[in-house]
Amino acid sequence: MSEWLRIAAVDEIPVGTGKEFVAGGQIIALYNVAGEFRALDGICPHAGGPLAEGKLSGTTVTCPWHGRQFDVTNGRDCLIPNQTQTCFAVKVDGKDVWIEMP
Repeated sequence: MSEWLRIAAVDEIPVGTGKEFVAGGQIIALYNVAGEFRALDGICPHAGGPLAEGKLSGTTVTCPWHGRQFDVTNGRDCLIPNQTQTCFAVKVDGKDVWIEMP
């Protein structure tokens, strides 16, 4: 059974940025894409880099360690589309951002 966990306040993540959080024992990268929040597994599968520290350009985040890129809307690797990062459902309730943990 899944559960919703409060992960952040809306104003903690400015538009066009990401931030790392821990929820349900996992590292989560939370992004603000033009006012819409997206959440991915925060550890890059290539070498364990911190995806939340990567540069966000549109809906693409670039891992700061080795340049691996992912679409934050669906988790797809931009070079190897059949590889994906785990995505988490996100909702905003008032000033709080929540993610659904499986």
